[in-house]
Amino acid sequence: MAGAEHFVLLSSVLFALGAIGVIVRRNVIVIFMSIELMLNAGNLAFVAFAQRLGNVDGQTMVFFVMTVAAAEAAVGLAIFLALFRSRETLNADEIGLLKG
Repeated sequence: MAGAEHFVLLSSVLFALGAIGVIVRRNVIVIFMSIELMLNAGNLAFVAFAQRLGNVDGQTMVFFVMTVAAAEAAVGLAIFLALFRSRETLNADEIGLLKG
């Protein structure tokens, strides 16, 4: 049977994959999906620790993280749509909003 250690290990692997996706990829949609993967890896760790400790504090934190992730998805996709309409690209290297 899989214990909490296995879920924490899986969570750390998923978080590392998400971090690599944020660092390596240049498409903002893929970067956004990598950030969501990192948030879900944190959720998995919260649930694993809550199960291990026998309390519901981890599930409570997951509820708040999921709320923030849903708001991030709504705002992020709206920003991506506006960026694509104005710049006609979603490549992070080509957008350059802060360049003069």
